[in-house]
Amino acid sequence: MSERLAIEFICGMGMPPDAFVRMAASLGVSRVGLSPHRITDNPHGFPDWDLRRDPALVKATKAALAETGVTLSQCEGFLIMPGTDVADAGPTMDLMADLGAPLVNTVLVEQDRARAIDQFAQLAEMAAERGLLASIEFMPLMWPANAGEALAVIEEAGAENGRLMLDAMHWYRSGATTADLRAIPADRIGYIQICDVPLLAGGAMSPEMMQAYGEEARHERLCPGDGDLPLADFIAALPHDVTVGLEIPMLSKAKAGINPADAMRPCVEAAWGLLVV
Repeated sequence: MSERLAIEFICGMGMPPDAFVRMAASLGVSRVGLSPHRITDNPHGFPDWDLRRDPALVKATKAALAETGVTLSQCEGFLIMPGTDVADAGPTMDLMADLGAPLVNTVLVEQDRARAIDQFAQLAEMAAERGLLASIEFMPLMWPANAGEALAVIEEAGAENGRLMLDAMHWYRSGATTADLRAIPADRIGYIQICDVPLLAGGAMSPEMMQAYGEEARHERLCPGDGDLPLADFIAALPHDVTVGLEIPMLSKAKAGINPADAMRPCVEAAWGLLVV
């Protein structure tokens, strides 16, 4: 199994975490990103689940991890939003740390910059207390819209354990180039996510693409090699010891009755080709 490759929970389209761990192992992938509860569409009709409220499921997930040798690569779901306080996420962070997650990821939905920076500082401190890294994932349609803005948040927060999560879709759709990766301090890169998508010349998006961005990111990404992203160059330009997570939700395939393992198999095979250095 590839020690560097991971599959993100969104690819399971609602699959419970214990089953998701076993699916990853069946595909030869030894790492998975998880969420503490189901926050995706559920076209396959899996039973609803929430690790925060189901000790039996936590036990089953630990058993699946132990039996397969799969480990957690990161945990999603720690959104910084208006009207919420990251301090309330302490029990969830304890749970994910107990499951072995080395990193917690956040998206700054909060657009009050001073509050967002303060909240990220608190999140990073909570993560550090548990021996975890805390990453920021930027998206080009809201602040922070690029790597520079996300790095500024980390620096202003004074987060020594703060890192960037670099999603190839968001990176190139933000107008950044592969050459721009050299400007990012290697020790601030905590995680890499890949997929494929169409991309217009120069990295620009049409108005139609911008309007549909969120829907595309959550539901319909492409297998590596089926779009326009220079993924081999992207991976080669980044630190070779950083986990590469496949974040490739394919809702249309799920609605067509294709199970997550069959949907992900060609993506895993394509990713292995990209990781050969």
